[in-house]
Amino acid sequence: MLIPRTEYLNKLIAFKDKQLIKIVTGIRRCGKSTLLEMYQDWLREQGVDDRQIIFINFEDIDYEELTDYKKLYSYLKERLVSGKSTYIFLDEIQHVHDFPKVVDSLYIKKNVDIYITGSNAYMLSSEIATLISGRYVQIEMLPLSFKEYMESTGSMEGRSAKYLEYLENSSFPYALELKGQPNEIRDYLEGIYNTIVVKDIVSRKKITDVMMLKSVLRFVFDNIGSPLSSKKIADTMTSDGRKIDTKTVEKYLEALSESYIIYRAKRYNIKGKQYLKTLGKYYVVDIGMRFMLLGFRQADAGHILENTVYLELLRRGYDVYVGKVDDFEVDFVAQNSKGITYFQVALSVRDEKTLERELRPLAAIRDHYPKIILTLDDDPEMHYDGIRRINARDWLLGLTD
Repeated sequence: MLIPRTEYLNKLIAFKDKQLIKIVTGIRRCGKSTLLEMYQDWLREQGVDDRQIIFINFEDIDYEELTDYKKLYSYLKERLVSGKSTYIFLDEIQHVHDFPKVVDSLYIKKNVDIYITGSNAYMLSSEIATLISGRYVQIEMLPLSFKEYMESTGSMEGRSAKYLEYLENSSFPYALELKGQPNEIRDYLEGIYNTIVVKDIVSRKKITDVMMLKSVLRFVFDNIGSPLSSKKIADTMTSDGRKIDTKTVEKYLEALSESYIIYRAKRYNIKGKQYLKTLGKYYVVDIGMRFMLLGFRQADAGHILENTVYLELLRRGYDVYVGKVDDFEVDFVAQNSKGITYFQVALSVRDEKTLERELRPLAAIRDHYPKIILTLDDDPEMHYDGIRRINARDWLLGLTD
């Protein structure tokens, strides 16, 4: 089943023939290769000839020789079409040692439009970014949104049941093909998980204690939406009999973040307008993978909703922080070029005390940016002194402005 990832596709179309290297990043199997294929089909529809399109997937053994950057450069140079644009697609480029040299050399040639993908942020580390700095645009890709999942079912009805389905079945596109086959979905997610941990992290970071790395990841998965520091993780694991120091935890967290399996939301002091170094929160790229790892018994529905909202804010192009105002916490401070929106996320606020608790941090903010409470209550939209209360599923589907 091919799901048109329209928002990402439109971004690529908008950057067509612009003097920029297009870099699509995101976790393995989130749909990067398929996106490139969709874009190539679109180019053909616009009259671009097949000779003008070069596509190489470096996870395909057919192209193993081309992981040598000099051979890759020669191969591509020979295939450039004279007098016309050549569209070059290099998928999972991190397998090519010194790939920025190739990209940089092609970039300065006329009529070359370059698109590359990678499954870890390490490929954009400082030395690489320095070589191509100011010359690239990054498009961060995530697995399916709830809206994309709903659209794939062919109907926008039955939102409550489909929301649970979406969480349990996973948001990875291929999981849709396995719908109704929980064991197969589990095996598929386990395959992605092991590839990321063993192939991407252990071999690249030369980590010797794989079990400890997995323990740290499990700990983060188990504590999504809770304030965490590397010291807190190290202390808790050590007291549970798995001795680990803070530095090692930091190294593991960095590697896991670079592979896009977890995301860190830093803290932000709203009144002082400053970023805080300690006690950020972590969120996972896919709740289905969390269920695969921890089982359904660990289903903390409130934090899971918070995780889903966090990823949706990233999809919508926000920089997302955990807010602090006086002694209160605001779940999310979402910033983009247009300004800020504040969010509280709660399963239900039908209980008056709960509603009061969720309103208090937002009411303590003195600026005039939008303030929103998202809940799973199937109630009409409500307003409290300028604070909007909205159904989270409607918001995820883009049905509220």
